[in-house]
Amino acid sequence: MKLFVVAVGHRMPSWVEAGFDEFARRMPRELPLQLIEVKAEPRTGGKTVEAMMAAEAARIEAALPPRCRRVILDERGADLTTAALARRLEAWQGEGQDVALVVGGPDGLSPAFKAGAQEAIRLSSLTLPHALVRPLLAEALYRAWTVLRNHPYHRE
Repeated sequence: MKLFVVAVGHRMPSWVEAGFDEFARRMPRELPLQLIEVKAEPRTGGKTVEAMMAAEAARIEAALPPRCRRVILDERGADLTTAALARRLEAWQGEGQDVALVVGGPDGLSPAFKAGAQEAIRLSSLTLPHALVRPLLAEALYRAWTVLRNHPYHRE
């Protein structure tokens, strides 16, 4: 099984890439974590928000690995503890299907794309900078894996 973070946006600050890469590097070979960047729709030209989200959704669809489980990050998604995320990760592994965790652009994900997701989770009730989601999600996935392996990284 592979984990993919599919995120709208590219050319992030170097600290974003370094943070994501640090936790992706720590993941085990049997559960690799990979970032797939999707180009954001330009916020110029008088396009509606709906049109921009639809264009980004089409790019996300094209970038998704075939037959993967779609988990969107959404402010209205399930609010998981680390232990709950670990249980989800274990369940996903049991299914044997690749998992794509999808991060939308500045305006979020289109309603049609959201409707096609198998799950929705949120990272925080706080409003976070868009770039911070990548390393934060990578760390949360690594931490969840360490919980499943009784690794001392996570302490309660």
